[in-house]
Amino acid sequence: MRCIALIGIAAIVSLPTLVTPVQAGIEYPWCAQYGGGEMGGGRNCGFSTLEQCRATVSGIGGSCEPNLFYPGSAGDTSQSKRRRQH
Repeated sequence: MRCIALIGIAAIVSLPTLVTPVQAGIEYPWCAQYGGGEMGGGRNCGFSTLEQCRATVSGIGGSCEPNLFYPGSAGDTSQSKRRRQH
């Protein structure tokens, strides 16, 4: 009987760890917008920092802008960061 009680208590104690939502370890708040001319263009929202995005579009054309689907805080894509993009 004690064994069943201990198993029940262990199950109840471990329940919060089983229902904790899983979050991605990597977030991408910046997107590169490529201009393709007649061929169209492209968009890559796989950048963790503005510097990564700028390095990617450097030399091939395009611009960096905040990822509209990024769920992070508003401070991550502040107006001061946006204004420096050219």
